[in-house]
Amino acid sequence: MFSKILIANRGEIACRVIKTARKMGIKTVAVFSDADKDALHVAMADEAVHIGPPAAAQSYLLIDKIIAACKQTGAEAVHPGYGFLSERAAFPAALAAEGIVFIGPNPGAIEAMGDKIESKKAAAAAKVSTVPGFLGVIENAEHAAKIADEIGYPVMIKASAGGGGKGMRVANSREEVKEGFERATSEARSSFGDDRVFVEKFIVQPRHIEIQVLGDKHGNVIYLGERECSIQRRNQKVIEEAPSPLLDEATRRKMGEQAVALAKAVNYDSAGTVEFVAGQDKSFYFLEMNTRLQVEHPVTELVTGIDLVEQMIRVAAGETLAIRQVDVKLNGWAVESRIYAEDPYRNFLPSIGRLSRYRPPAEGEQDGVTVRNDTGVFEGGEISLYYDPMIAKLVTHAPTRLQAIDAQVDALDAFALDGIQHNIPFLSALMGHERWRSGKLSTGFIAEEYPDGFHGAPLEPAIARKLAAVAAVIDNVGNARKRKISQQLAGRPVVFEHRRVVRIGAATLTCEVDRAAGGYIVTFLDETGAPLGTHELRSGWHPGEPVWQGAYDDELIHVQVRPRPNGVTLGHRGVSVGAVVYTEREAVLAALMPEKQASGSGKHLVCPMPGLVVSIAVSEGQEVKAGETLAVVEAMKMENVLRAERDATVKKVLAKPGDSLAVDAVILEFA
Repeated sequence: MFSKILIANRGEIACRVIKTARKMGIKTVAVFSDADKDALHVAMADEAVHIGPPAAAQSYLLIDKIIAACKQTGAEAVHPGYGFLSERAAFPAALAAEGIVFIGPNPGAIEAMGDKIESKKAAAAAKVSTVPGFLGVIENAEHAAKIADEIGYPVMIKASAGGGGKGMRVANSREEVKEGFERATSEARSSFGDDRVFVEKFIVQPRHIEIQVLGDKHGNVIYLGERECSIQRRNQKVIEEAPSPLLDEATRRKMGEQAVALAKAVNYDSAGTVEFVAGQDKSFYFLEMNTRLQVEHPVTELVTGIDLVEQMIRVAAGETLAIRQVDVKLNGWAVESRIYAEDPYRNFLPSIGRLSRYRPPAEGEQDGVTVRNDTGVFEGGEISLYYDPMIAKLVTHAPTRLQAIDAQVDALDAFALDGIQHNIPFLSALMGHERWRSGKLSTGFIAEEYPDGFHGAPLEPAIARKLAAVAAVIDNVGNARKRKISQQLAGRPVVFEHRRVVRIGAATLTCEVDRAAGGYIVTFLDETGAPLGTHELRSGWHPGEPVWQGAYDDELIHVQVRPRPNGVTLGHRGVSVGAVVYTEREAVLAALMPEKQASGSGKHLVCPMPGLVVSIAVSEGQEVKAGETLAVVEAMKMENVLRAERDATVKKVLAKPGDSLAVDAVILEFA
């Protein structure tokens, strides 16, 4: 077994590998760019080596720098994580030439399966069902459109060397194919250094289901069940689960056996994933093989009890798999949410900055429910413009699917994160969505259920009452604290005025708040003052804490609490709403105050997130139509097309390709 390994990666996956290596008694070496000098993976590793500037092409993607770091530290093996060099056949070959072991598959397997075009050819040769498509060299956008016409719409344009949703576009017409081809090749070139793409038929209402395989260097290959990854946005996975609510045991076995046969055909000898696109009728077609550890591997680990990173290390050291196919049992259900630095209220645009608060829910197992948080950040750390926007992967495991989902939403509500925008409200709302909970999934789920974007979960009456009760208690706790500051009202009796009017969003609720043993009793009243219902709340919450955790009647709940002028903003189950608590007299006066109207202007195109201008598609004096492309801005390795919201004339162009812009920087002015 190795005594020291180097992790050629960063962020949460580097931290994840370090944890297993530590458990195995193996020392670790981290590598880092200028942007990551204070990163968590650097602090966690036994040693760390600086490898260059922030741009991945000048640091994490340079094989010679990784090899030099191995020689400098005496690392005997390298774990590549995912992304970066993990699927470059040249990387393990270069390591082997220096006598360094690659903790991953052999170069031949990567070459055969890592390239999306070649893997489809190999799958077809192995008689694995594949999606109709064109796997040859596509010369230009016109050629791509001709191919799409022959295949039939819709089609998927996909980077050959791609992954993680980069370089992927769905097109429903010739025009969309041409634009998608340009965007996909550009993203592929910048993300992978390879601009080849292929075109294939896009299956309507498809589901994304993948099989985890594990092989050793002695010809043994097994499958560890499946993961469903159908909840996607821009072809980027958002929610994953294991097992899939679609599959039965017979289909699972058929998919698993095909995945194993394909892996054996290329002498696969590590952890890998064979991905399928599945129809609602349980038909399935080979999509691609990822010759590395997947982002979503924790759900498989929780339902099988198998540490995939440990198995990869043992296989790389030459050990024979100690697990047989008959030993693999699926236990319970696991759900994973990817927490991203992005603004769900602004079409999920990337967000960067410092994490002024980062308090994830407690990890561990209690009452049959496990909570796990894989992360690479810490409170006070920065989310950089240079890398993937993932902050953490929150995973819950329970005996049943609905129990795992309920545990997930509780954990999301308990996750306190400030300083940047993030997608926790969206994830929390999604967990309560009836279609998701019923398992009626497809890769178009988010686009179909949120066609106009995400604007927060609706404030249902039951949630409004729950949050109003919490707001009333928070107000009472705050007032009690104020009375004690500097001995205000010292020696004078305190009159407890217990009736309150709570403005929660657009709703107004009247209640009475009374202290009780260990908590409060909140009674809601109708317009005549008659009681509508009584609730008991108990919590140890103190002013300043970001999460109100306590009992609402017999239900344990978590509510996000953020101060705002004259009140608080509360977050729960995807609802984010302002709450103000008044005395009755204050409520009367507040009703007389005019509401401030938000001002807006359609005279400018502003940069919706910090990013790099890739192109400007218009010129001064040009007339543009609604929906027409104005500019392309790249942020966190994704290209974002900015379109005209209405017909207009371009008055002035204030940015140029190559400019680095801050959020809300003006790109164009309209007449």
